[in-house]
Amino acid sequence: MAELLHTLLKISLVIFMAGNLLGMGLRLEWGAAVVGLRNLRFVGLSLLWCFVLGPAIAYGLTKVIPLQAPYAIGLILVGMTPCAPFLPMMVERARGDLGYTASFMLLASVGMVVYMPFAVPLLVEGLSVSAWIIARPLVSVVLLPLLIGMVILRRAPASAARAQPVVKKITGIDTLIFLGLCLVVYGKGFIGSAGSYATLSQFIFYAVVTAGSYALAFGLPQNQKSVLGLGLCTRNLGAAFAPLFAVAGADERAIVMVALGVPLQTIAALIAARVFGARADAGGAAAGEVRA
Repeated sequence: MAELLHTLLKISLVIFMAGNLLGMGLRLEWGAAVVGLRNLRFVGLSLLWCFVLGPAIAYGLTKVIPLQAPYAIGLILVGMTPCAPFLPMMVERARGDLGYTASFMLLASVGMVVYMPFAVPLLVEGLSVSAWIIARPLVSVVLLPLLIGMVILRRAPASAARAQPVVKKITGIDTLIFLGLCLVVYGKGFIGSAGSYATLSQFIFYAVVTAGSYALAFGLPQNQKSVLGLGLCTRNLGAAFAPLFAVAGADERAIVMVALGVPLQTIAALIAARVFGARADAGGAAAGEVRA
């Protein structure tokens, strides 16, 4: 029974990842993404925070906070996988720039596929896995579905518009199944993580990367800063799971650490979106007073 549940969990993870990235591609217009990609400051800051500072902060926290090794592995993997598929929803709440959101999502998705196969063996101690074993699921369930969705949107916009809500509904149902299976399979692990600093370390990570990327985004307007901050606050946890499920015998506590990111990043992102939205409203009101 336990083996069947693990198999179902892996199948639901594949659907979760591929469905989310396909849905992202079906609404990720190339023209909108290109606008942000032409802004070298935004691209540079995004890549710096996504694939240098973000992972470095996660790695540094594992050296400062007394986490058990499997939880540390989970935190580092979370630190390598920026940008959840629900980022546009959060940016909209924050009055951010949705065009630049498309650019960020494209940079983060492609960047993970290139970055993780080399960074995971280097940074994650205790996870012996080759670059190709990491790259294979990322290419098949992250990059390929994203590109398929973008091609459909570009070549057949009407078909993309019809497909997008169907994909969203199927992925939403699968997400609930995936979370339910996580609770069944790893329920004891969630309880066992209490007192392990797992939750605290993730909240610190989300707070530091969100506030840091927003505050240090010099030269960007507020609505682009919020894209950067929320892009770093949210995490593509499916990509973080991929290396753990790709190897046999991964410690359950590492998987639990990544799974904890589902509720924790959602809470952090909602708080950040509210703060950024309030700043956007305040800035708009101030601009209105100046014009008056």
